[in-house]
Amino acid sequence: MSSIAQLLDGKALAQKMQTELATQVQSLTPQYGRPPGLAVLMVGDNPASAAYVRNKEKACAAVGIASFGKHFPNEATQAEVADMIAQLNADDRVDGILVQLPLPDHLDSVALLNQIHPDKDADGLHPMNLGRLVRTEPGLRSCTPYGVMRLLEAYNLDPAGKTAVVVGRSILVGKPIALMLLDANATVTIAHSRTPNLAEVTRSADILVAAVGRPNLITADMVKPGAIVVDVGINRITDETTGKSRLVGDVDFNAVQSVAEYLTPVPGGVGAMTVTMLLHNTVWSYQQRFQK
Repeated sequence: MSSIAQLLDGKALAQKMQTELATQVQSLTPQYGRPPGLAVLMVGDNPASAAYVRNKEKACAAVGIASFGKHFPNEATQAEVADMIAQLNADDRVDGILVQLPLPDHLDSVALLNQIHPDKDADGLHPMNLGRLVRTEPGLRSCTPYGVMRLLEAYNLDPAGKTAVVVGRSILVGKPIALMLLDANATVTIAHSRTPNLAEVTRSADILVAAVGRPNLITADMVKPGAIVVDVGINRITDETTGKSRLVGDVDFNAVQSVAEYLTPVPGGVGAMTVTMLLHNTVWSYQQRFQK
């Protein structure tokens, strides 16, 4: 019995959520006397980062969030960026601050991220917010894993009682998604590049999350038939014959779609949710500040 997996359409869900956020912002702005504000800081001219920042600013405008972007030249110093973060922490118009990664090598990104006020940490990466996640306390959640959870919820895929395997242990995705799945009553295993018999571990998963950043790492024989497969990887590969580049995930999509029951596409799956959760976090912070 072979059927094609149902796609978890992150793009459609992201559009629906952004429409809902726009309605919410429209009704709150007159009450609070100003719109929510998001500041995106970028250093240097990495083309991928520049595209992400443009995308975020466009999404902000669509929802009614004010953008306070700041673009530094590549040679900006640690002190200059830190000073800007301090100004934004104190700026009452700003509810969310995001430092676009990666930063140039001479900057200490961890130190800069830690300077963002935890209540304005739109990316949910401050140690205080990660601590709140560990303790299952309310707080800002890391956007990509949070987007994965919202996507599962939208398709009524409840992790409770299921075996979940997360491949990848980054602080951006792997660790927080494992905690979120645990919080949703799944039994969670974290695997990674040094896990012996990786295929054996992944085949036990009712929910398999791939977040390694390695193209087509997860093949059909690594997936339990009928599993929910969430592909967080976004890898740009270039076709050697045509020279054209395209985006692929960590999952071998064509092969896995005949084994899994649900599968996220790349692009159009988790990536689309990440920016939406950033907007959601900004609006959440905005509401928290006015409800205190």
